[in-house]
Amino acid sequence: MPGTKSSPKSFARSIAVVALFLAFVALSAGGQPQPAKPTAPSATATADRRDWWKNAVIYEIYPRSFQDSNGDGIGDLNGIDERLDYLKDLGVDAIWLSPVYPSPLVDFGYDISDYEAIDPKYGTLADFDRLVAQANKRHIRVIMDMVMNHTSDKHKWFIESRSSRSNPYRDWFVWRDGKGETATNKGAPPNNWQSYFGHSAWQWDEKTRQYYYHKFYIQQPDLNWDNPKVHDAFKDVVGFWLKRGVSGFRFDAITTLYEDPHLTDEGIVKDEDGNRKINAYGDPQLDDTKTNNLPGVHPVMQEMRATMDKFNSPAFPGTRVLIGETYLPNIGELVKQYGTPDKPEFQLPMDTQVGFINKLDVAAFRAKLNDVETKIGDNTPLLVFDNHDNPRIDARYGDGMHNVDIERVLATILFLSRGAALFYYGDEIGMKTTPPTRKEDVKDPIGVTGWPKEKGRDGERTPMQWDVRPNAGFTKGIPWLPIPPSAAKDNVEIEKSNANSLFAWYQRLIRMKKTNPTVAQGDNTMLDTANTKVLSWMRQTPGAPAVVVSVNFTADPQTVSLSVPGAGSKVTTLLKTPGSADPASLDKINLGPFGVYIGQVQ
Repeated sequence: MPGTKSSPKSFARSIAVVALFLAFVALSAGGQPQPAKPTAPSATATADRRDWWKNAVIYEIYPRSFQDSNGDGIGDLNGIDERLDYLKDLGVDAIWLSPVYPSPLVDFGYDISDYEAIDPKYGTLADFDRLVAQANKRHIRVIMDMVMNHTSDKHKWFIESRSSRSNPYRDWFVWRDGKGETATNKGAPPNNWQSYFGHSAWQWDEKTRQYYYHKFYIQQPDLNWDNPKVHDAFKDVVGFWLKRGVSGFRFDAITTLYEDPHLTDEGIVKDEDGNRKINAYGDPQLDDTKTNNLPGVHPVMQEMRATMDKFNSPAFPGTRVLIGETYLPNIGELVKQYGTPDKPEFQLPMDTQVGFINKLDVAAFRAKLNDVETKIGDNTPLLVFDNHDNPRIDARYGDGMHNVDIERVLATILFLSRGAALFYYGDEIGMKTTPPTRKEDVKDPIGVTGWPKEKGRDGERTPMQWDVRPNAGFTKGIPWLPIPPSAAKDNVEIEKSNANSLFAWYQRLIRMKKTNPTVAQGDNTMLDTANTKVLSWMRQTPGAPAVVVSVNFTADPQTVSLSVPGAGSKVTTLLKTPGSADPASLDKINLGPFGVYIGQVQ
């Protein structure tokens, strides 16, 4: 929020707003904005390095599927390096890499066997260092995935832990006796807790005759965060990568670090008729209250934040960023993840309540956006609509006829709302969810366990679609997952040549987010709040014209009339859906099916 008129913070912000506004006017001269050219961020746009993340555009890369450089069919670090100019051209500030550590790949990298190395499938530490350096030259930061809930069962810590009950690493993991265990009977699991990936979360170990706990796969034993040595070990891990120049971390499954110490059974979820709900694996659905979002997570993240804040990047002076994978039930729980001024935690916990509504409901979007824009104090929202664990946008929001138009609508919400924006590789070209059609083709173990109700996550992890060459330009070998048929028309090469493509829309929105001072720094206010078919909002910041945005959530044309307090009705078009007319004023804005209008108020 702005400071007082006499404060240095307010003065600096006003100067930055004026500079950004002048830059935007220059860029917008001549009518409709054109696709952004590959230029580095301006000095004014990045003047306060400490706050770079507040308006950041972050791009998630699933390394196995982005670009293969050596022909083995698996994407790698050198492949990402080859595509950095593409990312610069697109306009991203940072790339988040899903895990590239050594791993048996039971969960495709989220089962880590060494936190301070690179899996040979992806390259070497030297390759990683080169990627960071080359990204920095393009003003792109590199963010690592950090998995602290569990390790691989092949990690040296767990190998030691399961070797005997007296091993020094025994209490680095969660071991418990079975119910009714005897010398000849292992007994039942300690309670009814379940793995997210199906069936009991307890695995019997015959050698030491105890169960160990795993919130995820059997091969992903949970760490014991009641042990201070675990805390110290991860502070060392975080420091290892910060010294190599990474700009922060995305913390995986962070809300699952702690479990109820009393091992209380979780409640069984029931439907409206009182019948037990059954999940895709055939298990009773549990309420997750004893194994998720317990208070102990907050002191851990305060420790990690304090550890990270000791480091500064030579290439990007100032703050590194902590991002949280935070699937939470309400805005009150999300606020807690930011911490407090004296005990900060995440700068950017993910607000998954907006992007994963999973239906085009104007009232729901308005309410959730208003929550995160008005109920988190001075903190910064991080919106996200897509990732490697969920079907892509087309499968969750598309209607099969207007998918690209709907993706324009959602991209507009993502980039023109206040705060940081995170999106998934391929969203910018409308990549489609393409799940396996046969169980024998499934690579993701979730799909193997849950087939056919749960087909796994292969469908949202298919290789990036670069061009019309064989294998869509991803590899010269055999790709680890099949290239979808949609790659023939939904690829970077074709979309970059089309001024009306989804790629061009993303590029223009990102450019606007970076160069328009109101979009870069302004607050959000919802407009026309009784409308159930069109979502409209206004961005405002001192010293710059207001910007209005309207997005049609329906397949029918809509007309809206907007009012901006303290301003007139004249408006200049900044961006609009291809083929639509410029409105004469805010009094009458015509929107086509799933149409979008963005205008600057005069």
